[in-house]
Amino acid sequence: MKAVIQRVRSAAVHVDGAVHSRIARGLLLFLGVECGDGEPELDALSKKVAGLRIFEDAAGKMNLSNEEVAGEYLVVSQFTLCADLAKGKRPGFERAMRPPEAEQLYERFCARLAERTGLPVRQGKFGATMQVELVNDGPATFLLDYPPPVNP
Repeated sequence: MKAVIQRVRSAAVHVDGAVHSRIARGLLLFLGVECGDGEPELDALSKKVAGLRIFEDAAGKMNLSNEEVAGEYLVVSQFTLCADLAKGKRPGFERAMRPPEAEQLYERFCARLAERTGLPVRQGKFGATMQVELVNDGPATFLLDYPPPVNP
């Protein structure tokens, strides 16, 4: 699983010209589900996201979690995070898990994150063409891979 996490002042997902979901301050996650991903990756990633301390405290240090700042979550499925750009000029998507399995893991990830944090987790619309608007706070953007890449 791959995630791009953005600390936002606000974010919204639009589908067919209408607002599908919206959050105020919190975390916007773009989630890519890869072939071979399952419960271990889902569990590890949701635990990591729930515990991230990426909001500033009174001293200006990233020391507070989304829960501690009463933030919200918006999770958007994004298979393009799984693209292989190593060869040629067109991305290859062989690593992306195919629906409906990817949708099931996406839904379970959102549910697990809500369970871990006690916060509502709003979602994009799986498989839809979406327009995502956001006001990045910082800017602060983080990349997560599970399992983590192996360092030589």
